[in-house]
Amino acid sequence: MQNFANQCLDMARAILSRNLEAINEDGSVTAMEGEAARPDESGHAAHAIGEFYRATGEGYLGNYDLIDLTARAITAQAFGPESENGLAYSAMGLLSFGVSKDRNPVWERLLDETREHLDRGLLARSDYDNHFQAFNIAKSVARFSVGLSKKDETGKLIDRFIERIQQHSTGGYCDDHPTGLGGQFDIYGVMNFVFIRQALQLHANIHLRERKLPSLRTYAEKVLRMLPDLVRQDGLGWDFGRSVGAYGQMHLISLIMQSMRDGWISEEQKPQYLDILRRLFQFFFVTYLDQENGVLMIRDAERDTSENHTSRMANFDGARYLCQWARLAKTIGGDMAQAKYVPARTAGRWIIFDSRIKKDQGLFIYQDNTSGLHVNIPLISGGDYHTSDSLAFPHAPGIFDWPVNQYLPCYLPELTINGKAFIPAFYGKRCVSGLGIRNSFFLRYEQPELITCDEQIVNGVGSCKVNWTFCGGKITSEFIFQVKSQVQLDKMRYVMPIGAPHSHYRLPTTFSLGAESLRAAVIKDDFQAVWADTQVVANDPAYRGYWGNINYIQTLQRNHPLIMRPGQQYRLVVEFEPDIQFADE
Repeated sequence: MQNFANQCLDMARAILSRNLEAINEDGSVTAMEGEAARPDESGHAAHAIGEFYRATGEGYLGNYDLIDLTARAITAQAFGPESENGLAYSAMGLLSFGVSKDRNPVWERLLDETREHLDRGLLARSDYDNHFQAFNIAKSVARFSVGLSKKDETGKLIDRFIERIQQHSTGGYCDDHPTGLGGQFDIYGVMNFVFIRQALQLHANIHLRERKLPSLRTYAEKVLRMLPDLVRQDGLGWDFGRSVGAYGQMHLISLIMQSMRDGWISEEQKPQYLDILRRLFQFFFVTYLDQENGVLMIRDAERDTSENHTSRMANFDGARYLCQWARLAKTIGGDMAQAKYVPARTAGRWIIFDSRIKKDQGLFIYQDNTSGLHVNIPLISGGDYHTSDSLAFPHAPGIFDWPVNQYLPCYLPELTINGKAFIPAFYGKRCVSGLGIRNSFFLRYEQPELITCDEQIVNGVGSCKVNWTFCGGKITSEFIFQVKSQVQLDKMRYVMPIGAPHSHYRLPTTFSLGAESLRAAVIKDDFQAVWADTQVVANDPAYRGYWGNINYIQTLQRNHPLIMRPGQQYRLVVEFEPDIQFADE
């Protein structure tokens, strides 16, 4: 792993050397051109520099005084706009220079007023039931370890974090938005474990760390067991829910390496997870790193990312993770040559995130070893983010794509009744998966009450049954709607975005669509919809994916009213047999 560690450090040096100039004299961070700065970017910068110091022990990078830059960034974060996550990141950056204020060079550079203000900020905290609880834990670790308090609340906060998992998920996964419909099971759950584990590593009380790790392991291992099926053969990682793209790779790499360091992955499993790690890193390296300029690229003319993430923040986070990986690789030891490639197997798997009287939520993963088809169908909440990222369609970048920061009913029928748009996503009942005829796999679920696009269940309107069937490289989707009393359907639409991998930043093995595209066929349509003219959006900046451009939007629609009667089924059946090829073919 020494070569891997050196490669990570070289990349981290390149990224930091091109971003440290953005830290101003007052510690604030200048955003990249065309973007607005976030209030927590100084904290991200401090943490990135701290991780570089932990990995190298170097106080300078070129002409930059890293200790002085960190002190300035922490000061700016402490006195800047209130930001829970920014304060937590800056606290971790401070701890990276020493787990005691008497031997911490950054603490020595801070003014007394800054120290007092930072102490008050680390002490003040709200009770959270989402990923902000991880930031509370980091703040508690920093306050106790630096010596600002003799009372350590870390253990209590971790216990509360575990209790919330148990309360909000019968499957033992992190729900980042338990209010309302609930069930936002996305990459932020992985980030929780990575961030908390990193904070515990810096805790001054090693005994507390050893007491709390078994509880964290119980739930982190659930995500680890998903990875052999979740990670695509070309190395694409987490591809559904908010803020994926580069972060969908970085969080998973960190989770695997932390787990290897802690012995959570057995020696028998280690070769398989080393291969997953290798593929994840290669995809991250080729897809998001501009090696000529030494920067991390999450936005350009062909792709975009979540509005919550700026390019500057992503660069500091990328440098921080690369330093962390370098440090962990040296601890893990061994050689990447131990990696054992496991070919994809034809299988379908339903992972239960939450199963209760009112709802079932989870993830269906299907992969076919002949065609290479690999899709993830999430049945989860999008929380407050009303975009296409969490909708229940086959997520398969390069094949089944969707735009970032946009809502479109991708590969799902959207029915507008009495001015409300309903879509068969977010939750289900009686979710079942299994093996069907001719070695096919299926996922079926019902919605006893229809749900709107903004996740409001409306009683008394109607119900829906959904059936996805997978046979080799062929997919059949069936949607059956019924109403409980006579209503007027105002309109219906079914949207197919057609995209492609990035023209430059992509692996040769990345999947893309061939000349015959999705080979979509409408088998049954009781809505009597028609195809609208294809919308060309290749040059529209509002239509970008996390991994590449969206070129076309094809819409099956009915724009005139339809009287829907009780007792009658309204069925839409669409088949796909994607023409899958490698990007360079």
